[in-house]
Amino acid sequence: MPSFTIIAVLLFSLFCQPVWAFDNAEPLPPDQVFQVSAQALNTQEIELSFSILDGYYLYRDKIKAETKTAQIQLETPSFPEGETRHDSNFGDVIVFRHDLKVPVRVNAPAGTTALQLTVKYQGCADKGLCYPPMSKTFDLSLPAAEPAAKADPLAQLVKNAASVKLNLFEDELLPPDKAYQFFATVKDANTLHVNWEIAPGYYLYKEKVQLELIKESGVTLGTYTIPAGTPKEDEAFGKVEVFHDELRFDIPLNRTSAQAETIKLKAKFQGCADRGVCYPPMSKEISLNLPATTTVAQPQPATSAPLSEQDQIVKSLKQDSLAMTLLTFFGFGLLLSLTPCVFPMVPILSGIIIGHGKNTSVLHGFLLSLSYVTASAITYTIFGVLAAVFGSNLQVLFQQPWIIALFSTIFVLLALSMFGFYHLDLPDAIRAKLHNSSEKHRNGSFWGAAIMGALSSLIVGPCVAAPLAGALIYIGQTGNALLGGSALFVMGIGMGVPLLMLGASAGKLLPQKGDWLNSVNAVFGVIMLAVAVWMLSRILPAEITMLLWSLLLIVPAIYLNALDSLPEHSTGWRKLWKGLGVIMLSYGLILLVGFGLGNSNPLKPLQGLGITSAAAAPQAQHFEKVSSVAELEAKLQQAKTNHQLVMLDFYADWCISCKEMEAYTFTDATVKQHLSGFMLLQADVTDNTEADKALLAKFKLIGPPGVIFYDKNQQELPALRVIGYQDAAAFAKTLQRVKS
Repeated sequence: MPSFTIIAVLLFSLFCQPVWAFDNAEPLPPDQVFQVSAQALNTQEIELSFSILDGYYLYRDKIKAETKTAQIQLETPSFPEGETRHDSNFGDVIVFRHDLKVPVRVNAPAGTTALQLTVKYQGCADKGLCYPPMSKTFDLSLPAAEPAAKADPLAQLVKNAASVKLNLFEDELLPPDKAYQFFATVKDANTLHVNWEIAPGYYLYKEKVQLELIKESGVTLGTYTIPAGTPKEDEAFGKVEVFHDELRFDIPLNRTSAQAETIKLKAKFQGCADRGVCYPPMSKEISLNLPATTTVAQPQPATSAPLSEQDQIVKSLKQDSLAMTLLTFFGFGLLLSLTPCVFPMVPILSGIIIGHGKNTSVLHGFLLSLSYVTASAITYTIFGVLAAVFGSNLQVLFQQPWIIALFSTIFVLLALSMFGFYHLDLPDAIRAKLHNSSEKHRNGSFWGAAIMGALSSLIVGPCVAAPLAGALIYIGQTGNALLGGSALFVMGIGMGVPLLMLGASAGKLLPQKGDWLNSVNAVFGVIMLAVAVWMLSRILPAEITMLLWSLLLIVPAIYLNALDSLPEHSTGWRKLWKGLGVIMLSYGLILLVGFGLGNSNPLKPLQGLGITSAAAAPQAQHFEKVSSVAELEAKLQQAKTNHQLVMLDFYADWCISCKEMEAYTFTDATVKQHLSGFMLLQADVTDNTEADKALLAKFKLIGPPGVIFYDKNQQELPALRVIGYQDAAAFAKTLQRVKS
């Protein structure tokens, strides 16, 4: 602090006879205590902004605005209501704290474009120190006034559309450091104060605000809370909170040394203009001088906070080499290839290969599967990166009922063609072009496989697993879409390894000619119908789905001669097919009986007939439904009053892993025992409504499945989140950790 400023402060303090109560700490510079700015709102009004540090105040009657520009007059400022305070020097006065905005009317001749403004002000600290009168001068540019014109609705519509979409009538965007002015000050020896001054017409994202100390071993940032922002449905990031005008809050410090020292604070943030143009992520570093302190944190043993599985993956992405990262995600893909989200792709690819059985060889089958897997991995990568950038699982968009019905219809048509009802082929003109392009791509087989692979990754398996969530969190935090996208692509290839093996083996396992080929086509036609029924189960009532499964078993069983007697000298293969037909017919009839009884679970069609005792039949957990953030908060408050642990399950009808958790994990006896005493909540996000998106955004989830836990004080336990499927044994261990 300059010596002349200190002398002026001391002289003024002696003159006003304040109470000195700063514990011998050096007074803060006035520019840190009172931050002043001014801006022209239009040709007739300017606005003065004051950002006042906590523990300080400004006198209302000491705030004045004067113009230094000839022919411009300022009217008396319009002050908001202030706080009445009895001052030992000035008696009863009105003072302002924290943030203050003062509009001032301007009388300026037409065509005036500039204004030189001087703002005078004076303030004190609650502890008694008063500052001398201060002033700042600003050079403001006045916006040009628009000429008056006769109201024309059509012209106004065009103008509004242009200003919103094309920005033809907008001024140029402000530079980032003008649109978002970041300040940081030392509030006391153990507290920092940060604030952003945001220009009118611009806003700042709450989720993009990050603070850190650069290379400080003896000082760390404590836990701080960013104030709530204004909810906004953002085109880029979905459901977010934003700040207009300003953002300010305190940050506690943890210090291990009592000595005065200098620290460097780094702030990262991002915002957009209301007109729809967004700035890239920004950062600013500020050096701050910390005074000596009497509060020193006691050294703690070096421990690492537990991380959830997806957070561990994020950490490894930041630290591991590129080769190790890609190898790790390839391993994740191999593991995910064993999950139900990938199983439906097996009959789809098999049907594609069988459909070209006359040309099938080891090489041809492998290339078909490679086209399918590569397109699936590329689509998986693109939509994963978009989900990380926009904060929403775009695969959910493909779970609309009409899309599911359309895709199911495609499988039915493919199945009927395999039964020999008709032959699917491309028009001659298109087939000729593909033939001229490459002999290998004749009939569009490779392109067809690629298209089916892309659609399968979007529609068949949209469930979220921990590796996917980790990669998306990493992209969202760092903006490194290249590394995150590469990891997702390699994981997609790993998930497709079984499919590549299937394609490579097709030339050896599949018959090349004869009646066998027709039989194999028929078998895979039935499998295609099964995939169609499985997809329709997401949008049809469970009872109707059970009826479809029954028909799918009974009708093919008849074609397998389940009702016909075997000839005297039947081959072993024919006996095998008849045996399979009898099994399919029997279970299909059981499903039909279960449908008549009103049951809906194909795995328990006769439930309720007394065949399985109630005690032996596993029952699903009872969940209380929550459909909005407000309902969730109310339930959490209720659980806090009852001193209960809380488990929140995110579920969707189109999520395979969700149904797997519901059928096998939540019905396990050990799991049910651990869950006794929990408040069990479930958010069904099947319809992907705005309320569903808000719930997912609250926990930064891309989609289901996901299980969130709260302790008895209703503090979330982020390290124990379960993303993706977890079997009963692993889930029971997770519950033990929650309860401990």
